[in-house]
Amino acid sequence: MSYRKRTAALASAAALAGSAVLMAAPAAHAEVVDVKYQCKTPIGDKSAVSPIDIKGVKSGSGYKITMSWQKGVSSSPVELGKGAMNPSAVVKLGGADSGTVAVSGPANQAAIPADTPIKINDLSGTYTPKKSGKVTFTAGVLTIKALGTTTTCTPTNSPGPSLTLDVTAASGASDSSPSDSGSGSELPQTGPEDSAIALGTLGGTVLLAGAAGALWLTRRNQAARR
Repeated sequence: MSYRKRTAALASAAALAGSAVLMAAPAAHAEVVDVKYQCKTPIGDKSAVSPIDIKGVKSGSGYKITMSWQKGVSSSPVELGKGAMNPSAVVKLGGADSGTVAVSGPANQAAIPADTPIKINDLSGTYTPKKSGKVTFTAGVLTIKALGTTTTCTPTNSPGPSLTLDVTAASGASDSSPSDSGSGSELPQTGPEDSAIALGTLGGTVLLAGAAGALWLTRRNQAARR
C-alpha cells in the first residue's frame, strides 16, 4: 500500500474513532414530569397537578439544582401580599445516590389574589455527589409558608425523575470507588451545547493523533527512498 493510501486510511480511522466517542459518551437527560400534589392547607385538603422541570448546572465540585413549576398549586382564601408567601421543597435522589436536596427561593414578588392558584418561583439548591454513576432527581414535598400558616403538598402519583445526571463523586468522598476518582474534567456538562463542545474537542484530539501518525509514516517513507 502506498504512503498516500496509508495516510487516507489512518485519517478515516481517526474520524471514525472520533464519531464512536461522540456516540458512546454519556449525556444528562431531563424531561418535564406531571406531578399530582395533595396539599394539606389550613382550610382543608386540596389537590393540583403541575408539570415540574428540574435542571442541573455544574458548579465547582457539585451542581446547582433548579426546580420549576409550570402551573400554580394550592390557593389562599385571602389575598397574599407581596413577600407574604415563602416556598421550599425537597428533590429526591435515586439511582447511584440517595437522600434529598433542599431547594428554596424568594418570596412572591407580587400580590397573589384570593382563590387563585399559587405560582411557585423557581427554587434552587446545591447537590454534591457522594457516589459515582447515574443519579436521578425527582420532585418531593413542597412546603408553602404564608401569613403564619404552613401548607404541605406531597406528590401522590409516584412521578418519575425530571432529571438524570451521570456524575463522579467529589474528590475525597469516603464512599467513592477507586475507578471513580478521576479528574473533574470527566464530569459531564448538563447543557447540550457544553456537552457538544467538550465531546467535539475530544473527537478532534483523536483526529489529530491519527494525523500525527500519518505524518510520521510519510516522513519514514521519504527517508527510506533516500
